[in-house]
Amino acid sequence: MATPVRPGPGGGAECKDRSYLLLDLLNKARPMPEQKASIAQHYHERTKYDPETIAAKSQGLDWSKQPVPFKSYKIGTTVDLKPYLQETTKSDWQRLSRFLFCSYGVTAMVPTMMGEPFYMRAAPSAGGLYPAELYLISRGSPLLKPGLYNYQPQTHSLMLFWDNDVWDELLAACFGHPLLKTTQLAIVTTAVFYRSAWRYQDRAYRRIFLDTGHLLGNIELAGALNGYRVRLIGGFVDRQVNDLLYLDSQQEGAIAVIPLTEESLPSYRTALSSDIQREYPRIRDGELLAYLHGATEIKSDPHDSVNWQEAADEETGEDKYNFPFCLKVSTATTPIALKDNQKNLEQTILKRRSTRAYTGGDLTLEELKALLDFTYQPQHYLDQGLDGDPDYFDLSLLETFMAVSGVTGLEEGCYYYAPKAQELRQIRFKNFRQQLHYLCLGQDLGRDAGVVLFHTTDLQKAVEKYGDRVYRYLHMDAGHLGQRLNLAAIHLSLGVSGIGGFFDDQVNDVLGIPADEAVVYITTLGRPRYSG
Repeated sequence: MATPVRPGPGGGAECKDRSYLLLDLLNKARPMPEQKASIAQHYHERTKYDPETIAAKSQGLDWSKQPVPFKSYKIGTTVDLKPYLQETTKSDWQRLSRFLFCSYGVTAMVPTMMGEPFYMRAAPSAGGLYPAELYLISRGSPLLKPGLYNYQPQTHSLMLFWDNDVWDELLAACFGHPLLKTTQLAIVTTAVFYRSAWRYQDRAYRRIFLDTGHLLGNIELAGALNGYRVRLIGGFVDRQVNDLLYLDSQQEGAIAVIPLTEESLPSYRTALSSDIQREYPRIRDGELLAYLHGATEIKSDPHDSVNWQEAADEETGEDKYNFPFCLKVSTATTPIALKDNQKNLEQTILKRRSTRAYTGGDLTLEELKALLDFTYQPQHYLDQGLDGDPDYFDLSLLETFMAVSGVTGLEEGCYYYAPKAQELRQIRFKNFRQQLHYLCLGQDLGRDAGVVLFHTTDLQKAVEKYGDRVYRYLHMDAGHLGQRLNLAAIHLSLGVSGIGGFFDDQVNDVLGIPADEAVVYITTLGRPRYSG
């Protein structure tokens, strides 16, 4: 309601002036109508697991409709990468082959009763569904002629399915990104939505982007091992990139563009904003994932100008939470040695597996410090040849809490991890093992882990910054951090497993995490129980 215009001097009696003043005060005191949640916030609320409704929403799997986790092409030219895996002499082919294999290659085949073996890959995926696809776009080089290539993990090969130059189209779709003007090769990750939705229905959108984040973590580290510097582009015109790759956008969509460079070039902005959609129809269950993906697309004219050198405006001050009178524990430690002869990083990537059960035994405080250091302090690993400032979309939007149930030298309870100060700040003192079992949908991993780590975000604040597209960025960044945790744990012979299914709201209530913090991802850490 607009405030009435006051009468000018001499335009009315004193009581009339007072009545307008009172109306002004009432207008200012009246609460503003609540703003309707954006579609990303609506999706998050709709896909929460709740103890009272989860049984009604669960449904059996139709195994006759189980998706195939590999993409095939009827025509194209195969480039076999397997011979280069065994080469001892460094070459461009060897580098590319090992880079792709460590990023997303098949690392094990497990027999199944269905006849076709189950293929495990270097990057973890919820339910082993592997929704991500990897494409290479070549500008033209002695290695790869111009065109579009799909990485085929099952055969460790590239399928050249379009042999014309499309680089200018990619450049336009990415708003003329500076790195694409100087590089010869780019990766595009996509998601085949049904591969995850078959099992997880609408909530699959969360898992798709967590899985992509795992893959981005592998790509970053595998790149460093093979002489590539990996940079991320999350802001592009979706329709243009989908069309460039000949994707059926109802089934598959581009998620991230990744220029590969061989030099330490400057970092640029990684995230662009989309619209915030607050007006949307009633969306039926089963259609929410597709609707959200469409709403998070950037639909701008690809000829619009973007200042890629503009600062990402990430918060660089203090850590978000500094609870008064809380116990504070420094996490500063000696970095993990990743490149010794026995346990180098490549071997760690290739032997990574998600832990199925923990013993319930304690971790040590030094082990926890080492896990946090590798995950959150990449600058400590520059002298080991890794990227000291790897690209994320916006880590300032993610916070980290952890429930400590068994760490020698650290009190049980819930802690906030302050990465800038490199310290743990206790917010609640209690043993949460039984509650964690419940919060993680009855999974023993939550109960028996020594530490359960939670990535959270203020979703309303995040949407205000990047629009609804931020939902993608948040989950990819959480998955990226989760993959670094995975690899650090495997390197230290610890158990680790990510959990994407949990009772969302109850996590905050039980652990004392501020209510504004929406839980994005959970990683469990503990002593692995080996079968057999």
